[in-house]
Amino acid sequence: MRPKGQQITNLKMLLFGVFLAFFVLFVLRSGMPSSQESPSPTSQPGVLNPKKEARETNCSQACTQIPRSLTQALVHYTTSTITPQQTRKEISVSAKVLEKKSPCNFLVFGLGHDSLMWSALNYGGRTVFLEEDEAWIAQIKRRFPMLESHHVTYDSKVNEAANLMEVGKGPECTAVGDPKFSMCQLAMKGLPSEVYEIEWDLIMVDAPTGYHDEAPGRMTAIFTAGMMARNRKEGETDVFVHDVNREVEDKFSKSFLCEGYMKKQVGRLRHFTIPSHRDDLDRPFCPE
Repeated sequence: MRPKGQQITNLKMLLFGVFLAFFVLFVLRSGMPSSQESPSPTSQPGVLNPKKEARETNCSQACTQIPRSLTQALVHYTTSTITPQQTRKEISVSAKVLEKKSPCNFLVFGLGHDSLMWSALNYGGRTVFLEEDEAWIAQIKRRFPMLESHHVTYDSKVNEAANLMEVGKGPECTAVGDPKFSMCQLAMKGLPSEVYEIEWDLIMVDAPTGYHDEAPGRMTAIFTAGMMARNRKEGETDVFVHDVNREVEDKFSKSFLCEGYMKKQVGRLRHFTIPSHRDDLDRPFCPE
């Protein structure tokens, strides 16, 4: 999720529009009369109701104010010269799902310059970032201390992808269960405990780096995202994988998130909607 020198104008316009919409929404809400508020039976014309006056005063001060996190995001992205890795069209796919589901639980593999945006778009929800570079975490935390991130390690490299693809076909890898206790070599078992305990509504896989043979690959991240989705008690999980123009992301997302669960692809981003398998143990790993 690091910058790649793409043009920034379209992204700035997108972010400006998103946060301008938040601002307009807050202003409109503040101007709406409350349908639940009724005159006090003891109130008389010309006599002030102290409680009502206090509520109106508090609302005028708070209801029209943009939350601080949204203000920070708006200022940052309209003044930044750094472009997040995803394009405007790619971002729009996840943003539309967040618009429907937020506030929600959003897990992101990767921490970068777009992290503040994802956190702001999930305002009121919980957004957690997993990053393999401790120095990078420290750098981002200095700039955006409000972001919740955890350091994780990846034991597999891109050049191991072919072997891991074969491993993933075994019964221990297709059995539904908590990835933390899975016997499958592809399952990530060293994540913070709360990552396994939370049922994630959205999962974004945009890390680790995975851009050369000796780099950490996204094989285990993609597999683990799919297993977390299948292991939730009920409902569906939206899973997004970026950089599907690369061989690992292409093959592993199709195999372990399943082509039958794919909703759409825009640019280098794929969107999958994976249902719970715990409520139907006879459901096949991938739809037939």
